[in-house]
Amino acid sequence: MPELKAVLDTTILASAFLRNVPGGVSHDLLRFAGEGAFELYVCDDILEETARVLLRDEKKRRRYAYSDVDVVAYCQELALLGMIVDDLPEVHVVRDPNDDVIVACAIAAGAMYLVTRDKDLLTLDGHEGISIVSPETFLRVLRTR
Repeated sequence: MPELKAVLDTTILASAFLRNVPGGVSHDLLRFAGEGAFELYVCDDILEETARVLLRDEKKRRRYAYSDVDVVAYCQELALLGMIVDDLPEVHVVRDPNDDVIVACAIAAGAMYLVTRDKDLLTLDGHEGISIVSPETFLRVLRTR
């Protein structure tokens, strides 16, 4: 069976950090990656956006009480957990350039799945052979393998 390759977008990665609870969808996706159920791919832009989202959102910071050091450590762990992709192609498929970077990372990685909650990305369904799915859908894929 071919190895599954996937890119998790920033919303999934931030959610995994904030709701680091076993049984949570985002948490479970990272657990599956750590267990080798799929190859996780990230790029510097995704890691930087994840850190930026977590560091700049004062509402989240008050609610979840985490430090800058926690965010940096988390992003370093993601870089070790995933394969870093660089040399991204230029892509313009959705209105948000941050979303285009996620698609570009998936293309450069040769990913089979792009996992997101972003409605703009989900409306694409797929792009260049990459299935764009919700985290719940991807969890079902992983659990049936």
